[in-house]
Amino acid sequence: MRGRAAAAPERDPGLQPERTRLAWRRTTLSGTVAAVLAIRSVLHGGVTTAGVLLCALCCTCWLTFLLLAHHRIRTLSSTGKPAALQLRHATATVLCTVALAGCAAALVW
Repeated sequence: MRGRAAAAPERDPGLQPERTRLAWRRTTLSGTVAAVLAIRSVLHGGVTTAGVLLCALCCTCWLTFLLLAHHRIRTLSSTGKPAALQLRHATATVLCTVALAGCAAALVW
């Protein structure tokens, strides 16, 4: 047995990929609520040019985040061992989240 190389143990991810998929879905739901509240705020408080532009930016950020999250959820679902989140996708996700929060705060303020 000394001469044989030990076989690497098979990776058992357990429920980690499922928890990650659920976290992406919860975050997407939170972004959806923020976008809907932004639209409601613009329509309820009177339509202004600045409000419409902020609402459009908010919706654009939400759609971009939705596409990125859907891509990640598909990646996690399709393979046994998912690849790490690419830096450009992570950066775009963070930027969309921060911009969405900033637009929503500006609309409420």
